[in-house]
Amino acid sequence: MKNSIIKIALTAAALLLTTSMALAIEIKTPDLKGAAKANVDGAKATADKTKADVKADADKTKSDAKGAADKTKAAAKAKIVDINSATEAELKAIPGIGDAYAAKIVAGRPYANKTQLKSRNILPTPVYEKTKDLIIATQPKK
Repeated sequence: MKNSIIKIALTAAALLLTTSMALAIEIKTPDLKGAAKANVDGAKATADKTKADVKADADKTKSDAKGAADKTKAAAKAKIVDINSATEAELKAIPGIGDAYAAKIVAGRPYANKTQLKSRNILPTPVYEKTKDLIIATQPKK
C-alpha cells in the first residue's frame, strides 16, 4: 500500500513536470494514517513573482513616461523664442504659429511682455496658451 501511494505521487509529479507546470512538489513521508502528503507551494511563489513582475513593469512605464515628459520640457526650454527678435521662420517653427500669426507678431513689435500677444489680439487665447511656454519677450538693454 505504501509503495503504491508513493508511485502514484511520483507519477503525478512526473506528469506535472512534463506538462511544463512551474510547481514545486515536495513528497513527504507518510503520515500516521499511511497516506503520503504532497505539498504544492510553487504555484503561490509563481503567483507572487508574477504580481511583482507586473508591478515592476508598471513602475518602469511610469518612470519612462515621466522621463520623457522631463526631456520634452527641457527641449522646450532650450528652444525658447524671443518674439522681439525672432525671424518669421523661427516664429513659424513654434507649434500653433503659422504664416499669418508670424507676420502679425513681427508687425506688432516691440512687445513689453509676451502677454501682449493676447491683449493686443495678435494671437487668440487658445493659441497663446499653447505657445506661452515657448516664447519670451526680452527688452533691449538701455
